[in-house]
Amino acid sequence: MTGPTERVARFIAETSLDDLPAEAIPKAKKALADTFAAMLAGVGSEVSQPLRRYVEASSAAGSAAILGTGVTASSETAALVNGTFAHALDYDDVLSMMPAHPSAVILAAVLASLDGPRTRDRAVDGRRLIEAYVLGVEIGGKIGVGMTVGHYHRGYHATGTLALFSGLAALLKLHRVDVATSQQAFGIAASMASGLRRNFGTMTKPLHTGIAARSALSAWRLAACGFTAAPDILEAKAGLYSTLGVAESSAEVTAERLGRPFVIVDPGLALKKFPCCYAAHRGMDGVLALRQKLGFDARSLDRLICRMPPGGMQVLTYPRPDTGLEAKFSLPYAIAAGALDGAYSLWTFTDEAVRRSEIQALYERVDAHEDASCRGEDPDFDKRSSGSRGHVEVEVRLRDGRAETIRIDKAPGAPGRELSWDDLRSKFFDCSRQTTRVDDEKAQRAFAAIQQLDELTDLDALVELLR
Repeated sequence: MTGPTERVARFIAETSLDDLPAEAIPKAKKALADTFAAMLAGVGSEVSQPLRRYVEASSAAGSAAILGTGVTASSETAALVNGTFAHALDYDDVLSMMPAHPSAVILAAVLASLDGPRTRDRAVDGRRLIEAYVLGVEIGGKIGVGMTVGHYHRGYHATGTLALFSGLAALLKLHRVDVATSQQAFGIAASMASGLRRNFGTMTKPLHTGIAARSALSAWRLAACGFTAAPDILEAKAGLYSTLGVAESSAEVTAERLGRPFVIVDPGLALKKFPCCYAAHRGMDGVLALRQKLGFDARSLDRLICRMPPGGMQVLTYPRPDTGLEAKFSLPYAIAAGALDGAYSLWTFTDEAVRRSEIQALYERVDAHEDASCRGEDPDFDKRSSGSRGHVEVEVRLRDGRAETIRIDKAPGAPGRELSWDDLRSKFFDCSRQTTRVDDEKAQRAFAAIQQLDELTDLDALVELLR
């Protein structure tokens, strides 16, 4: 019997778009539209200037586009920067079963791999991108299932350690790499897997995404050039699972569950409505729902309470943030901002917004904590991520004596509460306006092209609109 690494490589090589469920294509198009949007938004984020200086200092010139900037660089540098941009605002999608953000890694790696001259007969069309993307999500997701959430609990940021393999799988499929070479690429990539949760709330958190995209690109290219590595890296002693996993981690589980069902359909990705850590989204949604129902504002608020499931605040580590980056991982700030403003935007998570005196005054009336009653009866509770386990309760007490509590089981954008194409269009335009390079006319044409991605004959046309 062949080992899990070979079975994963064979699954990538032998699975085609025709093998995917019908729902895979529309779901992939939505996720890719969302990821392009997040990548453009990153151009206007805190990471932009340091990354631009990094590119300028690099001696590795090239023609790969860094979206939204008009700048080109070597393909590996472009993968690093585009990947970091895509996760800079924590506005890209979430796959809770990993738990990680695979789409940003996949798209950044794939775009960088298209660098270089191509003739019409070598053009990459939209259907090939969808095929590669869905397989990237599948491989990363099933590696996450086999690794178990214990990997994340150990302190690893799975976007850096596991979504790397989402990017790699997409490249292997897109470029039609054979099974033996794919095994070598997995072996190379495993020694590049990195990312620690302690860096949440800093620029290095989104850098994990860029590093993963660059590493996926490097591993694919090195393997294609004949570079060798262990062909059994997933299952071997001192391999990926035994080193980065926990006692329950199993490469066999990963291999057995490939395509059963496809991750893109079940459980599916969560596309974010708010530009911050997904673990805070249910609480934020509850605040907005109660504010709309009761018509309160910050002055009329006596107490705002958010009860989270056990482990729900694991990554929400900043009780009183000082920067926009820290605020993305602060539940007290997020619900206070919702109570004050009645809406969330990209501006909500800027230094200016976080340091408002009105926000500071609200903290004494805000209580965010974990509560065992929010655990529920889910037998898989301990296998779920912070943003998908149990449920969240938000309670508002007003100074006029009114009080109400709401329960939120799923965040907006989660499977079962999907964002519509109209929601995504609004997000896409909001994000594209963070760069002066992509005007509304270009954004409209690009968004329409993504909606019809399965009919697009050459991805270069789409990339050109977003450069």
